Amino acid sequence: MRSPSQHLTDLPAIRAEAHFGDRVVNCFSVRERSLDHLFERACVLHPHREALIDQAHRISYQHLRRLVMRAARQLLRIGIEPGDRVVMQIANRIEFVVLMLALQRIAAIAVPVSIREQAPGLFYIINQCSAKAVLIDESLADITLSVRGQFAHADGPHKPLFLHSLLDDACSAFRLQDITHDSDEIDLPVAEVQEESCAFILYTSGTTGRPKGAMLSHLNVVHSVMHFQYGMPLRDGLRSILAVPASHVTGLIANIATVIGCAGTSIIMSQFKAADYLQLAARERAEYTILVPAMYKLCLMDGSLDRLDLSHWRIGGFGGAPMPVSTIDELSRRLPNLQLMNAYGSTETCSPTTMMPAVHTRDHPDSVGFVLPCAEVCVMNEKGQELPRGESGELWIRGPMVIAGYWDNPEANASHFTAGFWHSGDLGSIDEAGFVYIHDRLKDMINRGGYKIFSVEVENCLMGFRDVVEAAVIARPCPVLGERVDAVIYAPDLQSLDPQAHQATVAAIREHCKTHLADYKVPESIHFYPQALPRNANGKLLKRELKLALKS
Repeated sequence: MRSPSQHLTDLPAIRAEAHFGDRVVNCFSVRERSLDHLFERACVLHPHREALIDQAHRISYQHLRRLVMRAARQLLRIGIEPGDRVVMQIANRIEFVVLMLALQRIAAIAVPVSIREQAPGLFYIINQCSAKAVLIDESLADITLSVRGQFAHADGPHKPLFLHSLLDDACSAFRLQDITHDSDEIDLPVAEVQEESCAFILYTSGTTGRPKGAMLSHLNVVHSVMHFQYGMPLRDGLRSILAVPASHVTGLIANIATVIGCAGTSIIMSQFKAADYLQLAARERAEYTILVPAMYKLCLMDGSLDRLDLSHWRIGGFGGAPMPVSTIDELSRRLPNLQLMNAYGSTETCSPTTMMPAVHTRDHPDSVGFVLPCAEVCVMNEKGQELPRGESGELWIRGPMVIAGYWDNPEANASHFTAGFWHSGDLGSIDEAGFVYIHDRLKDMINRGGYKIFSVEVENCLMGFRDVVEAAVIARPCPVLGERVDAVIYAPDLQSLDPQAHQATVAAIREHCKTHLADYKVPESIHFYPQALPRNANGKLLKRELKLALKS
């Protein structure tokens, strides 16, 4: 079903189109063909507008285009051709954007990988997509050497080219200064790609089994950018802070690609720290970003928030977890110009599927908003039958932003897609007004003596308690009830409590839960975690690691 989009204004025309074989999806009838086309349009219309800012550089679109052309020529010289996969393990730096756009210009496929990925995972990804080359951040020399060693001793003909500025002379240097010093000024035309061809491969979390390579097409990327532009809405020339990993779908699509689509300015942070983020937002007059709720709470806990001029911060997107009402209210009080908007999506949907209009965020804090204009969401039971409004089932998602499938993985394609609908693995529902709710991951739902408990609901309640930044609810096996509810929280300001104060705080948290939850949902055990909760490269909580930590 499609939810009404009356909250969106000035939408372009939408029409049904056939794509990816037998799929028929709703598409914006007027659109650019690729991210490269969006980038070229921004360069032509606003050559002198700032495109990228980091600690050391301020780069206009004209300058960025020149860097992209030079990097693209270097990639061609070393033999990268259209359709070749090129792995990018590069931190949040200007080089990431330059090389990503250079790969788009020559119609190669960029494969961004988290800088937290270790040698075994990187080796698997390079092999699985048969990467022609690997561009690795100069700070990751040890990982590079390890992976190169594995390929040197591996059977088979696949020997990718490693490009790294700190290794031997056989490896080319792709640092910003090396690209800048290229004196060749020959232009390369915009890549004339097929919309359905692959632009990026992003590897999914791999919380169970091997990660899968989601193939993001040019059609996917352009529609996601347009959904952000019209759903939020975002103005031409906006200024945004990239504070999440560029290699993740949120950083790549919701931030970098969307800002390019708006001919705006991306302000790049190497890593998020609340104090640094707030100072940067004030200094650069940033107006848009997407963060996870824990980041907003850390900003509220930082003493500098009330001393800085953050009046330009207009749109605050969030996702990955619900935003506690207490956090929404405090942000509204202390940052009155900030409009909070929940956005639900995944790697397989190239970021957003639903979006919450800011006017409804406070009144529907447990919802992820309305289905976006070109998307379809069905709530299905285990038999593959659509459920009535209000009933809970697995969300199946279809639209021009949904990937065609996973790279070289026919088994996963067969099990995760039906008639163009992607099986999300999320339990949710849609009410009569069209609001979408995410109750839990199918595998994370807790069964306590026959009572079904959505862990997300309990986690949201826990994060509503003062000083709790992150929370995870996991099932503890029980011979009597089947499963019991355990909670793990990260609360940095509560780490140094003495035993008596610790016990009193745990009791207070449980009392807080009792006032908001049914008694069977209240965590029976609450454990303080000494650091931020473990997450994989895509930002998903690693509950498996938490379970192992509790056993030890």
